Amino acid sequence: MITLNYRDARAIYEQVRDGLRTLIVTGAIADGEKLPSVRALASQLAINPNTIARAYTELENEGYCCSVPGKGCFAVCGTREQDDARRRELKRKVRELLTELRAMGADEQELIDLLKEEERHD
Repeated sequence: MITLNYRDARAIYEQVRDGLRTLIVTGAIADGEKLPSVRALASQLAINPNTIARAYTELENEGYCCSVPGKGCFAVCGTREQDDARRRELKRKVRELLTELRAMGADEQELIDLLKEEERHD
């Protein structure tokens, strides 16, 4: 389901959030499907439940899940507007990273090779 990389620069809650978001967007977690409980997922990943709760809160704020008191958290497949907004945000972040890489001396071919390498991992 979700794998954590302790060498990743992102915080653990961000990795959990991003992992769950990917599962929701790709349909691995269906619209309306109940997400694992905070305690169950924390136990499965061997991390603090507060970390999972924070990831769920972020997902809820982004519109990818909704909490039902006493029932749990349920996946909400994004609307077209949410998907478009997320795509714009991701493109903005990619542009920032590309700008930084260029400032560090990366040339166009290096960036193309990076993209091709990432495509092979999918």
